[in-house]
Amino acid sequence: MSFSTLMRAALAAALFASVPATSSAAIFVGIGVTIAPPAIPVYVQPPCPAVNYIWEPGYWAWGPGGYYWVPGTWVAAPTLGYYWTPGYWGWNSGAYYWYPGYWGPTVGFYGGINYGFGYFGVGYLGGGWSGGVFRYNTAITNVNTTIIHNTYIDKTVVYKNNNNHISYNGGHGGVVAHPTSGQVAARQNGTRQTAEQRYHETVAGQDRNHLATVNHGQPHTTAVAHPYSTTHQPTHFTPLTNADRQAAQHYVAPSHPSKPPR
Repeated sequence: MSFSTLMRAALAAALFASVPATSSAAIFVGIGVTIAPPAIPVYVQPPCPAVNYIWEPGYWAWGPGGYYWVPGTWVAAPTLGYYWTPGYWGWNSGAYYWYPGYWGPTVGFYGGINYGFGYFGVGYLGGGWSGGVFRYNTAITNVNTTIIHNTYIDKTVVYKNNNNHISYNGGHGGVVAHPTSGQVAARQNGTRQTAEQRYHETVAGQDRNHLATVNHGQPHTTAVAHPYSTTHQPTHFTPLTNADRQAAQHYVAPSHPSKPPR
């Protein structure tokens, strides 16, 4: 299948998955996986390309070829004043389930996972909204200050990075953290990924170079300044093979969880 054909399919999937800003984010989606995702790789954050862009940290997603890395990237918030709460993998009912990220007025629970760059497990320390403008903490966030002037420096929050690269909550060896009732409600009422984010995720899942079975948990492309698009394609794009899909099948768990992890 050609790259252009895959791009059209990815765009269709992204637009189909996009929903109005008033719709809520699902508590959990997809299927259960019986093996834990790989560790979060160490990588460098590209500089913020424009004012008011929000960092979406990279993460391991699940697709037809198994776990694949979705590169961290800078994205536009669907509403001024909104923050991105990353998704996370949580152990529940004998399998790992994906709790998708969402937009909202505050940063909610993301499993206690240390995604880096201000997402150290609780909240976000890389910046914040002030008067309709996002201000970046350059002690944590990579910003070209010759282009973006809404910055400040707060080095006191750097110590909160625990250097733990575990990528899942609960289970054997996972992060021990629990959401509050307010955080559960925030997830239920959050705004889902934008079409731009979904497209970026979909394209990453169609390139076998992003598969954990291929890159052994060390993806070549860990972060990009701009999300994947029809004009910004993965480097050395290689479609998934039937062998990739077959190798992933035996990792799937048959049941679904009844409630979020506690």
